[in-house]
Amino acid sequence: MIVLVTGAAGFIGSSLALRLLRDGHYVVGVDNLSPYYDVSLKEARLARLMTQPGFAFERLDLAERDGAARVFTARRFDVVVHLAAQAGVRYSMENPYAYIDANLVAFGNVLEQSRRTGIGHLVFASSSSVYGANQCLPFSEHDAVDHPLSLYAATKRANELLAHSYAHLFRLPCTGLRFFTVYGPWMRPDMAIYKFAEGIMQGRPIRVHNRGDMLRDFTFIDDIVEGVVRLMKMPPQPDPGWKGDPPDPSRSSAPFRLFNIGNQDPVELMRVVRLLEQALGRKAVLEFLPMQAGDMCATAADIAGINAAAGFAPTTPIETGIARFTEWFLEYVGADRRDRSRTASSSSEME
Repeated sequence: MIVLVTGAAGFIGSSLALRLLRDGHYVVGVDNLSPYYDVSLKEARLARLMTQPGFAFERLDLAERDGAARVFTARRFDVVVHLAAQAGVRYSMENPYAYIDANLVAFGNVLEQSRRTGIGHLVFASSSSVYGANQCLPFSEHDAVDHPLSLYAATKRANELLAHSYAHLFRLPCTGLRFFTVYGPWMRPDMAIYKFAEGIMQGRPIRVHNRGDMLRDFTFIDDIVEGVVRLMKMPPQPDPGWKGDPPDPSRSSAPFRLFNIGNQDPVELMRVVRLLEQALGRKAVLEFLPMQAGDMCATAADIAGINAAAGFAPTTPIETGIARFTEWFLEYVGADRRDRSRTASSSSEME
């Protein structure tokens, strides 16, 4: 297959592209190398991909309509996996236009070019953040998600609605993936696990919000990639049994599906801190703070849908995942690089 992966210099995008290349597919990667966090990390991810045969890269902001059209018309893609986005919950309060441009305008360009060029399957990233004020755990794709708590979450929900309209109007097969707190080697430095590890190694206080009383469905990157690879080969079909009374948001009479991809085993935040302490051999200095605006107390994924459709089930327990992350972290950061990974916000993200 020839696959377009947007956000190819990002955490999930680069990991997916590497897997596809090793599986023998041809991959075109697109990324604008946004300076939201240390660009050298994005360049290091790209360097891994450049060593693989069958990879081509173009630096491009997909919010630019002409540039997006050029990429889509240069080759005939079998599948598009759209992972490019402006990430982060807190940063959306500082710079909302970054989310409007990257998550709405760019996504609109991807949808339109996918339609115009006859893409066989558009797979796009959503987020567990769309569940917002929903407190019914575990989160199910069958639940209504009408109360987002952040602009980031609202843009991701908007992506789902826009994709459904294209699936309905133009029969464009679209699959949305709600990722649950992805972590592992090469992860973003604004994410909580990375920032906690960095603070522990430097002896700085780590900020723990809501006094650590938080629960997250931490999902290891290899499990996420496995789920994406399985689903990208399965373009959705219209569901002949779908009814609008009441409507099931996860499926449709159009070729459209939504899936959670999570670990289905939520972990207390303080347990993650203790695992990092053990792996790094140092004690954390804790600074307990109130809940952050826009954050969620708990996330938990119901993955019955993706399990039934693709036989997907995560295989990486949190102990193994943290061990693999810290092994990479110590190698990548190193003694002479500990001050390089500065982010756009002093707060940690747990999307």
